[in-house]
Amino acid sequence: MVARTGSPKSEFVAYVVDLLAPAGSASSRAMFGGYGVYIESQIIAIVIDDTLYLKADDVSCKLFEERGLEPFSYTSKGKTYAMSYFRAPEEALDSAQAMLPWAREALAAALRKAAGKASPKKKPPGKAQPKPKSLTSRKR
Repeated sequence: MVARTGSPKSEFVAYVVDLLAPAGSASSRAMFGGYGVYIESQIIAIVIDDTLYLKADDVSCKLFEERGLEPFSYTSKGKTYAMSYFRAPEEALDSAQAMLPWAREALAAALRKAAGKASPKKKPPGKAQPKPKSLTSRKR
């Protein structure tokens, strides 16, 4: 697979982006030997070796598991790691209409994850500290 701007993408990745377009503004970016697939700037899927894996979370992974769909996993230093992306059902790859409910579920999982990220903690109100003088404004 080739990757950056100006480089051709795999035909499968282009097909996946077209397939997901009804769910929102779909795009892809090369990453880690595969591709990340985005809808409205949220990563909702990955493509590894021309296989589509959709984002899942604690709420949605049961939908994939009930159908016997496996999560994407990789092995590093003798240990296997499963990611929160599950293989897309074969029938979902047949048409945009068949993919739409799966794409919506993957987008919902991505949005739930984004909403759950901790926002920067605000400092409690306290005594205002004087602003430091810049080094250029100090007298020598």
